[in-house]
Amino acid sequence: MPSVSVIVPVRNESRSIEHTLRLLLTQDFPRADFEVIVADGASTDDTVPIVRRLQGEFPNLKLVFNADKLASAGRNTAVRHATKDVLVIVDGHCHVPDRDYLRNLSAAFETSQADCLGRPQPLDVPDPTPFQSAVSAARSSRLGHNPDSDIYSNEPKFVPPQSTAVAYSRTVFHAVGLFDQAFDACEDVEFNERVHAAGLSCYFTPAVKIVYEPRASFRALFYQLGRYGSGRAKLAFKHPKSLSVPALVPPLWAVWVIAGALLSLAVPYAGWLWLASVALYLGVLLAAGAVLGRKKPRGVAARIPLVFVAIHFGFAWGFWKEAAKQLRRSLQHRAGAPAFKPARRSELMAK
Repeated sequence: MPSVSVIVPVRNESRSIEHTLRLLLTQDFPRADFEVIVADGASTDDTVPIVRRLQGEFPNLKLVFNADKLASAGRNTAVRHATKDVLVIVDGHCHVPDRDYLRNLSAAFETSQADCLGRPQPLDVPDPTPFQSAVSAARSSRLGHNPDSDIYSNEPKFVPPQSTAVAYSRTVFHAVGLFDQAFDACEDVEFNERVHAAGLSCYFTPAVKIVYEPRASFRALFYQLGRYGSGRAKLAFKHPKSLSVPALVPPLWAVWVIAGALLSLAVPYAGWLWLASVALYLGVLLAAGAVLGRKKPRGVAARIPLVFVAIHFGFAWGFWKEAAKQLRRSLQHRAGAPAFKPARRSELMAK
């Protein structure tokens, strides 16, 4: 069975890092066959002291420093220090379901012979707040995440790697390079775009599920989706074919909500259309809240429509903010680029 390097990029994760690391370091897997590499992005809390203390208990725990702070840079730093056959990314605030995680991961590589693995990433953490339960319900629905993604699937199968691949054979990095450090979010999706373009295979298996912790407030969720939206816009500029219709719906809807409201001031008929569309949107959110919140506490069901608003408009805000930045850079580059002047024949002869 392949040996495993677990990469944990972190910054200020003192609240959860010890729990996550102990779950990883006490796996039912030969200690000599796996290592856990924490890439710290200049944490200002107790993350580093906690990791150093755990190093006294676990000799296969490594700590490396990520001076650039970004998750993409942390991943690359850890990849450069990895020594095992396959590499898997686990965030510092994830919940590892059981002590067989690494054994299942290694076995999935061995049996599938795939270049990389994808996994489910649900948000059903133990003892969630009502808002976190609402986030978990909303994000697992078609209205709350990209329907092209398989991260909420439970069916083992070969899939495109873009939105699911999180574990890689070492040969993948030799084939496509490292993560793009220009990305502060969606660096994994950008990397997986190159994996897909290289024709490498990805096997999706529920046996390597990891549980992510949902954001605990509207503001935190809005900011998180804003980062996702920003990353998706940057991805679209680098890989235009990656831009899909589902990724465009929230940004275009946000534009209509604002532009339609302004247009209705001058064109009454546009105002009626705007009101009807907003009413339909709110009706869909309320209906989704009722369906997804069925058999859940009333406080959870009541928060689901609000969660959808944070998801859609947070993503749109980040998308348009990054799109404007990319367009501005493109225009500046064109304006500042020196005009091409062909060399004279005499100059070429002199050279």
